[in-house]
Amino acid sequence: MLLPLVLLTGSTRGDDWPDWGGPQRDAVWRETGIVDHFSTKGLLPRVWSTPLGEGYAGPAVADGRVYITDRLKEKGMERVQCLDANTGKVLWHFDYPARYGGLGYPAGPRATPTINDGRLYTIGAVGQMFCFDAKTGKILWSKDFLKDYKTKLPIWGMATSPLVDGDQLITLVGGEKALVVSFDKVTGAERWRALDDEEVGYVPPVIFTIHGKRHLVIWHPKSITGLDPADGKEQWDVPWQMKVGLCVSTPRCVDDRIFFTAFYGGPRMIQISADGHTVATLWKGKSESEIKTDGLHSIIPTPFFDGKYIYGICSYGQLRGLDASDGKRLWETFQATGHDRWWNAFIIPHEDKYFLHNEQGDLIIAELSPQGYHEISRAKLIEPTRKVMRRMTIWSHPAFAMKSVFVRNDKEIVRVSLAADGGPPSAKNGATPPGKSVSKVP
Repeated sequence: MLLPLVLLTGSTRGDDWPDWGGPQRDAVWRETGIVDHFSTKGLLPRVWSTPLGEGYAGPAVADGRVYITDRLKEKGMERVQCLDANTGKVLWHFDYPARYGGLGYPAGPRATPTINDGRLYTIGAVGQMFCFDAKTGKILWSKDFLKDYKTKLPIWGMATSPLVDGDQLITLVGGEKALVVSFDKVTGAERWRALDDEEVGYVPPVIFTIHGKRHLVIWHPKSITGLDPADGKEQWDVPWQMKVGLCVSTPRCVDDRIFFTAFYGGPRMIQISADGHTVATLWKGKSESEIKTDGLHSIIPTPFFDGKYIYGICSYGQLRGLDASDGKRLWETFQATGHDRWWNAFIIPHEDKYFLHNEQGDLIIAELSPQGYHEISRAKLIEPTRKVMRRMTIWSHPAFAMKSVFVRNDKEIVRVSLAADGGPPSAKNGATPPGKSVSKVP
């Protein structure tokens, strides 16, 4: 169930962003005391900036530290870095060889790190997973999906952020009878594996509580499957074959309804019955075309579903509002994004407004309603550095924590204060020097 925006729950501090989608894995920013407009239309002032290599993975923020992964292309290495969230200083980093081979878009790791109980979990583009001591960078345990599980690497690499649930770490692996694997989060020992499907896809696992029962939702290229998170046993399944294996956007849930959107397959709303084993499709899109779309055909950004309405970015940059009862389009605009294939923006609800970070590096404050899109303020957050087709882009989700936004491109990671009271002073000297190195994996 998607919790109301005003509700703060769980053991994670409200000013952290320790996981894909933040504290509740739903991409909602719940801190208070945040600006309602920007004082400039130009580049927002930075608290700090630190040099970075290329990558698509967003940052995670917890306990005053920032964790980010990147690729050192010339060395053939991937890197995990821990930064001081107040200064940007590199506290530790760990480099390891990563051979990309024929990986599509070979520009670094994709999966946002996960922090839990003093441990940091990362997954690289070719399936190397590490559990670190979050403070020291010491490796506590590790897995190599290709070697340990004979994983069939998806064309665009391993992209799903691991999910901590109690004392287990759940992630997509894609090996033999091991699409999903649960590990003991402390020791790395395998607890259970589920689903005999080697095609992984790109959607992170999520857990929704529906009618009092917990459902681990795995959206993979052949179907949408609900598992019991305790043991991985299948509870329900909805077949849905994905063209090119292209399912990416995180599912959204309100009460007993779950919303999905795919680049080619379009939108779909399902409903879970009270017994937790029966699924009804309430409505779905009629088009399999990325161009002649109906409803919403998202590829990179995750839409927002509030129970009555859905707001999301379609296949060619259209920001659209849908009626959640039947999927009918209410409006669309290109004002927040631009118009071309895969153009996108990340949508982050905050109180009664939304922050949108588009691929041009703008940060926008806007109102989204059944009546349409109303832009309140816009400024430049960071420069796009990744060339895609005829444009420069950023395809990395920011983190919203400590009354700030933390965002990266292929050259730097920056912190920008969004505190209504001004927040910490901006750094005068830009980047900070790197810190110590941890020994490399042979």
